[in-house]
Amino acid sequence: MGEIKSAAEIAREKIAKLGEVTEEERLRWKYLPEGEKLAARYLNNDLNLSTEIDKFDKIGKPLVVGSVTDILLRNISLPRNEASRKTNKRAMEGIKSIKTDTVAVENVFSKIRHILDHFGEQGEQQKKEAYESLKQEFGEKLQEAIRQRTGVNGRMNIDIEKQPQFLEEWQRLQARLEAQYLSLLDEYKQELKAIK
Repeated sequence: MGEIKSAAEIAREKIAKLGEVTEEERLRWKYLPEGEKLAARYLNNDLNLSTEIDKFDKIGKPLVVGSVTDILLRNISLPRNEASRKTNKRAMEGIKSIKTDTVAVENVFSKIRHILDHFGEQGEQQKKEAYESLKQEFGEKLQEAIRQRTGVNGRMNIDIEKQPQFLEEWQRLQARLEAQYLSLLDEYKQELKAIK
């Protein structure tokens, strides 16, 4: 029968297996949270991002820039309302202010703006049309199911939009419609991340 170990002994063994922490890991632990805080402050205030980043030394600056970029990229989303449009604009301005190759950044931004504008204009129209079509189709299926169960051939007045099955199906359909936009948006975000 094996030896019974305490939780502390097991934890020490696991730590020993991990090995020593590298200098790169220490730097990441130090600077990445600083970049995250800076990005959050930038998005919530009128902060000069490039001035704040310039306060870091040459070792920390690239890590802070990478961390800020990650947070700002996560804040670029499909424009569902005016607040998300403002956040998109603010995040894009922030990214442009900290990247050195502004021409490449602007080229990617033009593609992102095209996607966001298309979603805002035609995407919303597509969703409205899909919603009405789904509502009609679901209503007809529900009426048919009621006819089959009750044998009554009249139309019943049912609020389709409050039916859980309708709402679930609408969520799935909406996700499929947005997936094409999100896929392109993610691709362009990766392009932005690679730009120096």
